Amino acid sequence: MARWSAWHPWRAIAGWFIFVALCLGSGIAVGGHPATSADFRVGEAGRAEAMAASGGLQQRPVEQVLVTAASGTGRLDAAAAQAAVRDLTARMQRLPEVRSVAGPVRSADGTALRVAVTMTGAELDAKKHVAPLVAATAAVQRAHPGLRVAETGSPSISKGVDTLRGHDLSRTELIALPVTLITLLLVFRSVAMAAVPLLLALSSIAGAVGLSMLASHAFPDAGVGTNIILMIGMAVGVDYTLFYLKREREERARAGGRLTSQALVELAAATSGRAVVLSGLAVAASSATLFLADDVIFSSIATGAIVVTLVAVASSLTVLPALLAKLGARAERHAARKAARAAGHTGNTSRPHSRPARRRTRSGTGAGRFSAAVLRPTAAHPAAALTVTVIALLALTAPLLGLKLTDMGRETHPRSIPAMQTYDRLNAAFPELKAMHQVVVQASPDQAERIGSALRALARRAEHDPALAGTAELRTSRDHRISLLELPVPHYVSTDAAQASLDRLRTTYVPDTVGKVPGARAAVTGDVARYADYPRHQKQKLPLIITTLLLVTFAVTVAAFGSVVLGVVGVLLNLLSAGAGLGLLVLVFQHRWAEGLVGFHSTGSIGSRVPLFLFVILFGLSMDYQMFVITRIREAVRRGVPTRRAVLDGIGSSAGVVTSAALVMVIVFASFTGLHIIEMKQIGFSLAAAVLLDAFVIRLLVLPSLMLLLGERSWWPSRPVLRAGSAAPAARPTATVG
Repeated sequence: MARWSAWHPWRAIAGWFIFVALCLGSGIAVGGHPATSADFRVGEAGRAEAMAASGGLQQRPVEQVLVTAASGTGRLDAAAAQAAVRDLTARMQRLPEVRSVAGPVRSADGTALRVAVTMTGAELDAKKHVAPLVAATAAVQRAHPGLRVAETGSPSISKGVDTLRGHDLSRTELIALPVTLITLLLVFRSVAMAAVPLLLALSSIAGAVGLSMLASHAFPDAGVGTNIILMIGMAVGVDYTLFYLKREREERARAGGRLTSQALVELAAATSGRAVVLSGLAVAASSATLFLADDVIFSSIATGAIVVTLVAVASSLTVLPALLAKLGARAERHAARKAARAAGHTGNTSRPHSRPARRRTRSGTGAGRFSAAVLRPTAAHPAAALTVTVIALLALTAPLLGLKLTDMGRETHPRSIPAMQTYDRLNAAFPELKAMHQVVVQASPDQAERIGSALRALARRAEHDPALAGTAELRTSRDHRISLLELPVPHYVSTDAAQASLDRLRTTYVPDTVGKVPGARAAVTGDVARYADYPRHQKQKLPLIITTLLLVTFAVTVAAFGSVVLGVVGVLLNLLSAGAGLGLLVLVFQHRWAEGLVGFHSTGSIGSRVPLFLFVILFGLSMDYQMFVITRIREAVRRGVPTRRAVLDGIGSSAGVVTSAALVMVIVFASFTGLHIIEMKQIGFSLAAAVLLDAFVIRLLVLPSLMLLLGERSWWPSRPVLRAGSAAPAARPTATVG
């Protein structure tokens, strides 16, 4: 593929951009398929929601409008508040997005009124249609300046979070793109060469966005796919291009002007190009294990990661060789003209390209100063280097033993969102709105009266529970098959009191009441139940996913290099890298000491989705460097170089590109630590830290010391040997310039 692209560059370039345009255009034309409420259901809470929905008792999107004195505190003018409520009710009832408007409810201390506005449509779609309601509330505020009228609720909070996330991502791109470009300029010292990785990464992202919209019809999009495509696409897109570009420049320097641009591209494709394909397949295979989580969010993450990685690999096989061939030909012409002018001035009659050739030959391809300085003590004392680094990485991993997972609820969202500010004031005035238990019971219609009596008995018991408060509400479906009891909880879902009330409800109150009705099926859902059940669901799936991930990593490595030993080494090193990154995550975000440094408020826990996502993605990204580095080592061994020398040469020659690629990745990931959404901040920090550790500790210290100690046993059961046509790239018979 690379050879064809190099010899037909304009066709390959045009074909690539047509492909990207078709992917994006098809995705826009067909549209995405967003996840529905049913796609998010897990555990007992999910079963209860499904039962409620079957009877038409599913949760409706509700907005709460809070009316207080202008100062936000103090006694409320009853007449003025009633006038504002009448105005609000009239405006809301005229909106097609509104299903019903409830009567005003006064707070216990008389300082506030609230009006519940139920929206039409599904709960997840409400954030798309909440803008008219927010506008109506703002109009009431302008008409009644003596009061404070504000709106909050799941739809307006979700819309605020999406808006803030969009602003954050835009700012992140404005920071990451220029810094990445500057880094690439320092690496290549050429604007054209530095622009190529960014161009291909951005075009790969565009194509992947379109394909992910098509894929969402099989794997519904939970709203996180685009974020993952942006994050992973920039990282692997630049990485893969960087691997290719650096190898092409290395081969050009080694050839000394004796090879055509097309021949150089073919050499790069046969070496780094192969490593890129293996790396991309490894990342895709690792990401695919997230489908085993049986969760729509992880399915969206897996889909986005797989699609953008494979598109990035496709770009490295098609448009990248074409661009390299064109840029190489231009560089050759420029060098020839420069040499000819120099020869004309000095009367030199030698071949025009001879001087540049000598200059390129002197550039070398060995280890840089930094990597050479690190490798010298490692080569001299591999056992000591391995022991010290492994102990240090295990120490960084140790905080994982205290990992506490929670589902990041609404109370963790930034208070810069106006709806969250109103949310705090609403919960202060009406603490019973902080959370809700919902007991759902399914039984035959002739049992409806008995079920109702049992639920009312449950409500009476709940009245004496200090963790429950407010008036319970009982609803029954039209066919009398489904009954639902709502119990207000005056505590945030993350508190011990709320969690304890859920335990009592599930283990005592429900079994002692509706649990004694023959043939009745009961389940508990609500804010607290969803908060508790999701992490529990993840913990249940974790062993299966991790086991599969380890097997996939092992199998891919063995298939790539034919070595069982390297398969085991790859698994162990990836575990060390991912474990250290996750340990740092716990150390920083689960405690308060780094709040000012990173800019967050600690919840004392880690988002329930974060560790599993990071573990899988870090395994995939670690495979990138592993494939590239071991490929270089194997090349030397296949030429007959002893393994010890091959390890030092291979790691030394690849250290520059690995560290350059790692710096680009770290810049991309670290830019996500500036986001306000705490889960995205946690993900960005951990990815950046783990990539740094992987590139500078695992690949420069642990891997070489381990392979030096293993020696020829690294290749068991079969050592790669010199084959026909597998000689060193510089020694291959190839076409010369002219």
